[in-house]
Amino acid sequence: MSANPDQSIREHVLSLLRGGNAHSSFDDAIADFPATAQGKKVNELPYTAWMLLEHLRIAQSDILEFSRNPQHESPEWPKGYWPKGSAPPSDSAWSKSVGSFRSDLKAMEQLVSDPKADLYAQIPWGQGQTILREALLIADHNAYHIGQLVILKRLLGIWQK
Repeated sequence: MSANPDQSIREHVLSLLRGGNAHSSFDDAIADFPATAQGKKVNELPYTAWMLLEHLRIAQSDILEFSRNPQHESPEWPKGYWPKGSAPPSDSAWSKSVGSFRSDLKAMEQLVSDPKADLYAQIPWGQGQTILREALLIADHNAYHIGQLVILKRLLGIWQK
């Protein structure tokens, strides 16, 4: 880690955003997820892998766009943060959602990495939020739901770790 406190906090936040460390990573959680299991419900769990993946994508996109776009409008809470169906609507929907999630995560990483971005300044169109707070919110939210994906994979018998 850097001796520069600003660079050091950026590196710590980037590590949290990228996942792993004390938690399973996004890539581990979605790796080798069979199409036949993506929309499957298990026991009493109220969600499927597709629902979790889309929720992760939608929420992360919302937080990212709020962080960088003063004209951004968030989806309706809570309905707008979950997909309409329990299974991917097409064969390509899963991989498209995964790609969008990764792209938005990379964009947040770039925002955090930018030395011109003041991590502590209030976002002018927000209500006290900062880039640091939003990045930590993404890391926390992602870790929570990635854990749910791992639990679901275990219950489906497809967790290989």
